[in-house]
Amino acid sequence: MHVRCTPEQPTCSRWPRTGPLLVMRSVRGPGSTCSCRINWTQPPASSTQGTLTRRLILRGRFTIAAKHHITIAEVYESELVDIEKAIAHYEQAADYYKGEESNSSANKCLLKVGHYSAQLEQYPKAIEIYEQVATNTMDNPLLKYNAKEYFFKASLCHFIVDELNAKLAIEKYEEMFPAFADSRECKLLKKLLDAHEEQNCEAFTEAVKEFDSISRLDQWLTTMLLRIKKTIQGDAGDLK
Repeated sequence: MHVRCTPEQPTCSRWPRTGPLLVMRSVRGPGSTCSCRINWTQPPASSTQGTLTRRLILRGRFTIAAKHHITIAEVYESELVDIEKAIAHYEQAADYYKGEESNSSANKCLLKVGHYSAQLEQYPKAIEIYEQVATNTMDNPLLKYNAKEYFFKASLCHFIVDELNAKLAIEKYEEMFPAFADSRECKLLKKLLDAHEEQNCEAFTEAVKEFDSISRLDQWLTTMLLRIKKTIQGDAGDLK
């Protein structure tokens, strides 16, 4: 972009200093005028959003600040592929939502944290989050159906760490939430525990296939199940 500058304003000072950064090259010609080439450089989204978020916090607008942290997390999640930083911003958003008693929104952010923590093999953190969210939802008539999913994911994380941990966790979850005991997820876990105890790869794979034929496994569940299966001796490394 080019603009013409007069002798009275030779430095293009009429342009605002906020917003995208301006990089200008000035070439002075006859008659004391200059031709300024302006290159627009957009600051990183995370930097811009971070500044705005701090201003919102100072004004006590925590819900809006939480939304901005989510936006930053999504940038790290999808564009910059920095999952650790995405986790940090989802956690901050969850804290702000909790402060405003927006528990449903806080839970959504926490589930993101649990999802990525497990992927990064931070299992104790993932377990704590899934148990927390499950406990928050199991007494809610509208959300209690989802509690079994969160207990299921917590159990898988336990299973990866230790088979005995998984058994004890499942027993605890059945006591906390009796509906979990009758769920397909809980029945699958018990079949997997039996197969794992017997070091039977075929039984493990067959149980997973049976479950998948009714409730399709997503990438996260497939990854966790493969990690468990790899602890069985003679494992071929897949679920087929």
